[in-house]
Amino acid sequence: MATATAPAARPALPGVLGRPAVRKLLVLALAAAVLVPLAVARWGGATWPDALTVDVSGPLGEASDWIIDHRDSHPLFLHFLGHVSNVVVIAVRAVYLALLAVGWAGVTAIGALVAWRVAGVRLALGTAAAFLACGLLGMWVPTMQTLALMVVAVLASVAVGALLGLAAGLSDRMDRLLRPVLDTMQVLPAFAYLLPVVLVFGIGVPAAVLATVVYAAPPMARLTSLGLRAADQEVLEAVESLGTTARQRLLTARIPLARKDLLLGVNQTIMMALSMAVIASVIGAGGLGDRVYQALASVDVGAALAAGIPIVLLAVVLDRVTGAAGERLGGSGTSPLTWLYVLVAAAAVAVAGRVAGFLDWPEAWEVDIAEPVNRAVDWMTAHLYSGVPVVGGTADWAAHFTSWVLNPLRDGLQWLPWWSVLLVVAALAWLIGTWRTALTAVLAMAAIGVLGVWKPSLDTLSQVLAAVAVTLVVGFAAGIAAARSDRFERLLRPVLDVFQTMPQFVYLIPVVALFGVGRAPAVAAAVVYALPAVVRITAQGLRQVDPAAMESARSLGATSGQQLRQVQLPLARRSLLLAVNQGVVLVLAVVIIGGLVGGGALGYQVVFGLAQGDLATGLVAGAAIVCLGLMLDRVTQPSERRTKKGA
Repeated sequence: MATATAPAARPALPGVLGRPAVRKLLVLALAAAVLVPLAVARWGGATWPDALTVDVSGPLGEASDWIIDHRDSHPLFLHFLGHVSNVVVIAVRAVYLALLAVGWAGVTAIGALVAWRVAGVRLALGTAAAFLACGLLGMWVPTMQTLALMVVAVLASVAVGALLGLAAGLSDRMDRLLRPVLDTMQVLPAFAYLLPVVLVFGIGVPAAVLATVVYAAPPMARLTSLGLRAADQEVLEAVESLGTTARQRLLTARIPLARKDLLLGVNQTIMMALSMAVIASVIGAGGLGDRVYQALASVDVGAALAAGIPIVLLAVVLDRVTGAAGERLGGSGTSPLTWLYVLVAAAAVAVAGRVAGFLDWPEAWEVDIAEPVNRAVDWMTAHLYSGVPVVGGTADWAAHFTSWVLNPLRDGLQWLPWWSVLLVVAALAWLIGTWRTALTAVLAMAAIGVLGVWKPSLDTLSQVLAAVAVTLVVGFAAGIAAARSDRFERLLRPVLDVFQTMPQFVYLIPVVALFGVGRAPAVAAAVVYALPAVVRITAQGLRQVDPAAMESARSLGATSGQQLRQVQLPLARRSLLLAVNQGVVLVLAVVIIGGLVGGGALGYQVVFGLAQGDLATGLVAGAAIVCLGLMLDRVTQPSERRTKKGA
């Protein structure tokens, strides 16, 4: 009987050459040895060569002028975009007037009753207290404006995201087509969404709502697709065996089985929509975000805090209510008759409030916190900014961080030859991913040079790197402590909950109060914004390490530090890399917003373009932000294949 011959084994490479990382670096070094001399001989210089730069400001200026000139005459605007804009305005206006008609007592009662049925008495009292606090701070009308914008934006985002997720969940081809689009949308900083919609819709509510929809729809699409694809196959086969059609299987099996994922998508959409609705105040959204923006522009920390607190309260309440609704789906739920009772009770309270004249929040009940907060800020300016013995003041810290970290890092990046920056990007992306990952990262970085914003982009990159370094040091330390101590984790959880639900804009308020304006405050805000995600992912990854591996290490006499270094950290490598990736993406989002408080670089160019109507400058900077975000995401996101090998 003939035996099959086994394929000849590939000869093992000697020593370090057998390591994939070393082989990749050798291939990259050989390519650099050929290409770099040619590039230096052809273009030379340290900065990006002018010959490789394309001036797009002219065409963009002409395009923006054409759009502005034809908004009132072109059929595309008259018969489609104009109707979209009108529908958005009418919808937001209708919701706003309905909220005002119900009155503060009715809105508070409706919110509390819904929270009570979804999550119990405790959250109902918290919801009522949150709405009352908005009124006490003198922010009832701006809160209703933001809530009206939120209602319309969330409904549109959920509808668009659910349709895209439905298509991706039912079709492999559509899933492959949508995945890169959603990946790109997810790494874009929020500011980048403002530019295209302003170009088309101008300044105002329609642009704000549509920018919010573009920003908030991807999580709903992803989670809808995930829920549909993760449905129990045995249940689906049983339903199919009954002779049901594809539509019946979707409505009776797939969607009910994906309820939790769908509601989680709604939760994430609400949080992102609130964050974007606040940022959209820059383009005329009004509401609480506009109050914060105007106060920050005049460095009025007290007024900014008075508007920022209601934003945080809205975020916490919406997050808790939708999260509790998702947890209740596993139980018996709430009967339709109970919801009818809730609606009747809420309507009764609203009517009673209207009859009693409780529509507008009484001015006599308002509490002015702006003046005492500004006095406290003045005291901090006089006593904490500088001159504090031994430790120095917050202004000293900001100045030292700028002169010792930010300036050298920026100058070092701008001093590097452009081709060396591309090589470093290629090496990092290829080591952590595949050659496709490296090619994408290099092309994204090269596109920044082609757009002619090489130096401002490296300035922004220096701020991102500095903020990421601080975030990872503090976040990994806190995550390790939370994973190893249940008590510390319980103490840290409410702090992380509040930080994670705060919209990006709000983080600028305390850093301006403590550090003034500049690049260091922008970095500080980015660190605070990104920390919760890094801490949570790190702690979760360490806690999910195989208990058998930990027990084996303890049985061999390993100390606590040895267990951490030799067992937990290596086995949690995938979670740690995800924490790095999320930290980079979140830091970039707030560093860009830091352009509002003196962060400079690309963020300033976006703000300048929006404020001055110079859309060419703003769009170029926005495109560079997109490329920078894409590059950073690829450099810090390991491929699935490589992650499995390292697991």
